[in-house]
Amino acid sequence: MTVKVAINGFGTIGKRVAEAVLKQDDMELVGVTKTRPDYLAKAASLRGLLYVPEEKLQDFEKSGIEVAGTLDELLRKVDVVVDATPGGIGKEYKKVYEKYGVKAIFQGGEKHEVAGFSFSTLCNYEEAHGKQYARVVSCNTTGLLRVLCTLHKEIGIEKVRATIVRRGADPHETKRGPINAIVPNPVTLPSHHGIDVRTVLDIDIATTAVVVPTTIMHLHVLNIVLKENVSKEKILEALEAAPRILVIPSEFSGIKDTAKIIEMARDMGRKRYDLNELAVFEESISVNGKELFLMQAVHQESIVVPENIDAIRALATNVSKEESIRKTDSTLGLVKTFDDVLKVISRFE
Repeated sequence: MTVKVAINGFGTIGKRVAEAVLKQDDMELVGVTKTRPDYLAKAASLRGLLYVPEEKLQDFEKSGIEVAGTLDELLRKVDVVVDATPGGIGKEYKKVYEKYGVKAIFQGGEKHEVAGFSFSTLCNYEEAHGKQYARVVSCNTTGLLRVLCTLHKEIGIEKVRATIVRRGADPHETKRGPINAIVPNPVTLPSHHGIDVRTVLDIDIATTAVVVPTTIMHLHVLNIVLKENVSKEKILEALEAAPRILVIPSEFSGIKDTAKIIEMARDMGRKRYDLNELAVFEESISVNGKELFLMQAVHQESIVVPENIDAIRALATNVSKEESIRKTDSTLGLVKTFDDVLKVISRFE
């Protein structure tokens, strides 16, 4: 079965999900939507993939950008729409999706209630089968859940306390800050990130968050109380066996900060230096009885892309979690170990 897919919103997340859909042999990208004429709209137009809301048609005609049709026409042709519109806009578009009976996947900028089901592949893929709507949780929540669901399944978790050090803006954003400040976000504690985790995984978690002047990644500092005493070796074994978690070795790599992680992605030839994998600093992993500390880095622009692809399969097909992960990760070129990273870099392509 080939799933016909539309992407509503062709920005930071939308363009990445669109490219990922094009790589799947069981999906067809029917079209993407834009509300403003720009170079991305022109690029989509050249492939015959550009659709726009009917009220925006004149704007594109004036710009000389040819469109394939309207959003309503696009929704009549597809099985699933990935809503990658700005946060809070998806709930308005849900009315349109309901009108055409199309399945919809929302992003973490929407509230849990919009879909009624929040999705993270490693945690609840099977529960998404047959649902009409799903919400792929935010980049930070995705990063947290990859580790927490892995450890909860393998060992069991009693409590989590985490601090989220957030990037101030994405690289292309020129109207956001801060420039010279560390901003509590929010000042009132705890932050929403732990609440969002609990929409998927029912555990005791509380989070705090600050925004800092960088554009490339988020950093998480985790304190996890497990249900049994463990060794660092057991933690490493669990994380290294899990998909989409890349343990960065402390020995010889020289990678001890987010800038060097991004440089690694560049050296791997990743488009836009995307890192779909969650990066865990091996040197940060510290265990004392049941208490675990670790630090991990999240590439905010790309980490949710694999989960969006899996969510399409979960809603529209009977493909198993294991098979979807295999197909998604293979087509996107995800790596499991640092040795895999070195093999990619050593090709010098």
